Amino acid sequence: MRLRWGTARGSRHAVRIFALSLAAILIATQADARARRHYHHRVSASQSDDDEGWREGHASIVVDAKTGKVLEESNADKLRHPASLTKIMTLYLLFEQIEAGRLKLDSKIPVSAHAADAAPTKLGLDAGEKIEVEDAIKAVVTRSANDIAIAIGEAVAGSEEAFAARMTKKAHALGMKNTVFTNASGLPDKRQVTTARDLSILGRAIQDRFPKLYRFFSIRNFIWRGTQIANHNHLLGTDGVDGIKTGYTRASGFNLVTSVKRDNRYIVAVVLGGRSARARDAHMRELIGSYMPRAYAGARTAPMIAEAQEENSAAPKFTAKLARAPMPRPAPTEGSRDPIRPLPVRTVQLGKNNAEQQLVEVPNSGTLGTLTISPFGDVNAGPPQSLQVAAYSDSRNAGAPAAFTAIDQNRHADAAQPAPALTPAPAAAEATKSAPERVAAATMASLSLVAPAEAAPAKQEALAQKPVLHAALARQIPEGWQIQIGAYTGESEAQTRLQAARTKLGGLLAKATSFTEKTIKGSVEYVRARFAGFQSEADAKKACDALKRNDFQCITVKN
Repeated sequence: MRLRWGTARGSRHAVRIFALSLAAILIATQADARARRHYHHRVSASQSDDDEGWREGHASIVVDAKTGKVLEESNADKLRHPASLTKIMTLYLLFEQIEAGRLKLDSKIPVSAHAADAAPTKLGLDAGEKIEVEDAIKAVVTRSANDIAIAIGEAVAGSEEAFAARMTKKAHALGMKNTVFTNASGLPDKRQVTTARDLSILGRAIQDRFPKLYRFFSIRNFIWRGTQIANHNHLLGTDGVDGIKTGYTRASGFNLVTSVKRDNRYIVAVVLGGRSARARDAHMRELIGSYMPRAYAGARTAPMIAEAQEENSAAPKFTAKLARAPMPRPAPTEGSRDPIRPLPVRTVQLGKNNAEQQLVEVPNSGTLGTLTISPFGDVNAGPPQSLQVAAYSDSRNAGAPAAFTAIDQNRHADAAQPAPALTPAPAAAEATKSAPERVAAATMASLSLVAPAEAAPAKQEALAQKPVLHAALARQIPEGWQIQIGAYTGESEAQTRLQAARTKLGGLLAKATSFTEKTIKGSVEYVRARFAGFQSEADAKKACDALKRNDFQCITVKN
């Protein structure tokens, strides 16, 4: 009996020891877990999102895309982080490459080590693997794959850094004046900022510019290597929503850009800084429900969003300062009391192909002015005059262009006065010139100066080059209204689109004159594809609406 009691007491003691040990283990485990969570939180914050607290709450905007009218806005111009909404611009630049023919949907994009090392979410390709462009687009739209977005940037621009610079430049050209991109994915970077208003511009622009490729933003699922990937945008297909993109980082909150087309109405809405995906979606549904009925249901009146033309400030230029030499004055007849009257000074207009025109000013100091010569077009030297080069500088360290033509703006005012011929300086005088003067004189000697009788055709020819029309267009472009169906990087592509439009519409374009003309945006030459010969704006708009219904871009232009 005593043995049994002792055994029982020993058992109870063992149980107590075991319970205390177990409690100690649990406490230690919980403390370790808390420590690990705290460490992971600190590491994650330092590596991915170290500006917690930067977010200042939500921002939103609703724009009627048919009229351009803002139906609702709240903090629309406050800076926010775009997160994965960045990828809309990434795909915009990729679509440009596809439209220009530099990439095709079945082209292969390589994945670099830098792209493969991107933080999730990602598709998970290894360095050295390749992915087709179409699959890359779907991966970015559905999973918002950071590794694929980076691979796209590297394929287009050579590096993600160079691609981000292009993204920012494109954003500013579209009117997104408060946007700066530093990467292709939207991964956290406190320098990468935008606004709700800017993102509404991008949401409209990508549809205007790429009506066919935009369809990718509406896909709900993507099959990748046997696995189905669902789109993060849960509003797709509801209430007329046809796209476009979600985004999230801790600093940005939950973001969404949405395009809605319903009952002949069309709005683009943006919500930034949601506290959760569910709260963000609920706010977007509320905006759609409130403002969709207020959108305009008629024909579109807002112009298509286009990129602003930027001056090519990087273009090299030659600069020469010209001094006015004494002009020979007619001697008065013998015995005449008439005073010697000074000759009028001509103002010469310099024509530049596909660029604005400049006037050479005549300062009182006796310097004729600064002649700026663009290497992209012929510059007119004007009627023959005795001119002496005072100074010369060449910012490219290269020779001057070989030939120039002339436009004399005031020939009609003084055509009765013959201009003196340009005569070379005597050899003795040439020997006394300084080295810069001899270089400048040699440069001026290379200019092809034309006589007044020959200048008039040159003027007509130069003016006829604005705009530069396709050489095959022999007949005159009809007066009235025109429609433009796109601007392309090649003549053949523009002609192909014109032919496709004429084939598609038939009767509406049967009497229209198709033609192309060249223009320059930045340093890139584009070929505009146009139809002319519409008697009224209503006729032009009717043809445009029909083209848009057949997946063509179209704007009306007054000739």
